Order: sequence, then C-alpha cells, then structure tokens
Amino acid sequence: MLASFVAKITLGAALLGGVAGVVGGLAVLRKRSLMGDVLSHAALPGICIAYLVFNSRSLPLLSLGALSTGLLAAAAIALVTRWTRTREDAAMALTLSTFFGAGVVLLTVVQQQARGNQAGLASYLFGEIAALRSQDVVLIGVVAAVLLVVVTLLHKELKTLCFDDEFARSQGWPTLAMDIGMMAAVAVVTVVGLPVCGVVLMAAMLIMPCVAARYWSNRLGVVLSASGVIGAASAACGVLAAAPGGLAGTPLGRFTQGMPPGPLIVVAGGLVFAASALLAPEQGLLGRARRTLGMRVHMAHDHLLRLMFEAGEPALPAREPIALAGVLGRMSATPVTKYLARLRAIWQGQIERTGPAEYALTSKGLAAAARVTRAHRLWEQFLVEHADIAADHVHRSADDIEHVLPAHLVDELERELHYAGRLPLAASGVAVPQSPHVIPPPR
Repeated sequence: MLASFVAKITLGAALLGGVAGVVGGLAVLRKRSLMGDVLSHAALPGICIAYLVFNSRSLPLLSLGALSTGLLAAAAIALVTRWTRTREDAAMALTLSTFFGAGVVLLTVVQQQARGNQAGLASYLFGEIAALRSQDVVLIGVVAAVLLVVVTLLHKELKTLCFDDEFARSQGWPTLAMDIGMMAAVAVVTVVGLPVCGVVLMAAMLIMPCVAARYWSNRLGVVLSASGVIGAASAACGVLAAAPGGLAGTPLGRFTQGMPPGPLIVVAGGLVFAASALLAPEQGLLGRARRTLGMRVHMAHDHLLRLMFEAGEPALPAREPIALAGVLGRMSATPVTKYLARLRAIWQGQIERTGPAEYALTSKGLAAAARVTRAHRLWEQFLVEHADIAADHVHRSADDIEHVLPAHLVDELERELHYAGRLPLAASGVAVPQSPHVIPPPR
C-alpha cells in the first residue's frame, strides 16, 4: 500500500518535472525565464478566489482559478509594457509582487473563515504532494503528453521563434500567437504543478532544468530532451528522498525522510545544476579552466622556445647553453605557467639541462623554436609594413596574436620576404627572417 502510494506520487512528480523542463526550456531560450515565476506567484489569488466562490478543494476548480489569474497577470505585463514607459523586467516584478500580495491577503481571508484552516490552501505556497490523487496524476500525464506532442510537431517553428523571431516574422508566421501559445503552455504546466511544488518553488522546476542542460549542448533538441530528463529525475529524487521507504536505509534517506518534497525537488535540481556548471566538458568551469590553462601553457611554451632561440641565435649553428632564469625573466606569464611550460619543453625533448641553471635546445627543440620564431617575426613584419606600427613597438602586439596567424598569410609574408632577399635559412633548415627590432639580451 505504502509502496504503491510512493510510486504514484513519484510518477506524478516525474511527469510534471519532465514536461516542466521541456516547456520551461522554451521559455528560458525565448528569454522569458521570469514569466514562469510571475505565473506561479500570480496563481495564488486565483486559487483563493476559486475556493471562495465554489467552497471546494477540487483540483480542477482551483487550477482553473490559478490559470485565470496567471493569464490575467500575463495580460497585465503586456499592457503595462505596451502602454507605459515601464520596462518588461520592471513590469514583471511589479505584477509578481502585486498578485502575490493579493494572494496572501485572500489566503488570510480564507483562513479567517469557519472552515478556513481546514481548506489547506496554505499548502499551495510550498506544495503538498502527499495530497496528490490518482486522477491528478492522470491529469498531469495527459497535460504532459499533449504538450510534448505539440512541442515535437512545432519543433522547427519554435526553434526559429526562440533564436530568430525577426526571420519568423518575415516568413509571415504568427509570432504573437506563437508567443502567447508558449506562455499559455507555461501557465498550464505551472497550474498543474502547484500541488507538487507550490507557487514559491514552481519557477525553479521551469527554469533550473534548462539552465543545467545548456551546459551540455547547444542543439535545441538535445537541450530540451536533457532538460526534460533532468526535470523528471530531480522531481523523482526529491519525492523519494522525502517519502517513507523511498531512500530508507541510506544516510541520505535518514536525513531527508519526512521533509517536504517540494523543496527537496528544487534542491535536487540545484545539485544537478551545480554539477553541470562544474563538470560539463565544453562549457563547465573545470573544462574552461583546463582549456584556458592549456592555452596559456602553450603560449608560454612557444615564448620559451623563441626566447631561447633568440638568446643563442648569434652562435648558430652551435647550440650553446643558456641561463634559463634570464629567459624566464623576460616572460610575462605566471610562475606556475612558466614552470609548466618548462616541463612541457623537457617532456617533449626540446630542451635539455647542461648545467646547474643552464639549458640548451636539442636538435628537435631547435627546429620547433625556429618555426615559432619565424611566425613571430613574420607577424612583426606584417604589422610594421601593413599596420604602420613602429618596429620598436611591434614585439608586444605580435606576442598577443602570433599563435593564431593563418597559414595563407604566413605563405604570403614568406614570398614577400623571399623576393626581398630577407629570408635566410636557419641552421634548423627553417627560414627565419631577421627581427625588425633590436633583441635585448637575457637578464
């Protein structure tokens, strides 16, 4: 009996989380993230009015009231934005506060009635999923199925509306009607989800899954699918963590058992978001930090080879030992980056220790250093001749962009230098032009 009850509310929460993730994802991509928050808060006065009028806790009747005031709030935002000088974000904040304040006032009126405390409308603030009945789960399932079919059939149109509404308008598509339809879908999901998360937390179920999914992909279909999966998984985990017997026997279950499921659903979604923001390979913080450090080490490695090449250039083809401290002293990288660049050069067999503080380029390192120096000086040459930068000021500019010098531009600069007789062959066999400025000696 208990297991079937937990399974029922878990199914209902998962269905709601899945469809909220998909529909809310469209609102987030359409830059209407706050609309879900507005609709959920604006639903509270509708719930209270429906109870006062019908004197019933029937979910369809309360949902109808919530939907009415939610749509009224959306219309109020549109009117205030269109007919006054109020910005859209300010209009949303104004509407949210006004409707939620009215809802709290009406909730107080309900609780002051004879049977007000038995109405249990206060549970709509944070949700009361334990009161979810079988017919409510069926209603959530039907709403989820209809909305997911509509989103699938209108995938191309919704994609255009989210990312290029001007193009959609130029094609003669009814963008206003599509916008209203999208917001109506958000309103329906919000109203259906109120018994699960309540008006305060429902916005998190709409926004959080898509924000987490955006870290994993840039493709609309993948983002919406991942958003739905994250929303469903977060909702199911939150319910199981709170339900008796859900995660019983685990340390987490002993800590969370008996807590309200709505906040636990939001906490689960927040944990998924934090993990996505940290661990996503392309856009996660760790991945970006790894790529940034790799690029800095790559640039520092190139600078190290070039500076060692220039320090030993007068003695070429002999490869004389060079004091590494003097070379590192001319680099502007951090000590950690310099250390990693030196390790990389040693690991790749490009430099070798010849004394207590001296290193020399190997034959492999000399060839690599000649290529790096050639790219640097070609770029310096380009800046001097085509960007009118003085020769004694060109070094820093070349340092910033030499690593992205395109191949066709390198070939063009080499031809110009070859015709001018300014492209001698280095000892490594790589043509290295002369520097347009005086190279300072290592410190």
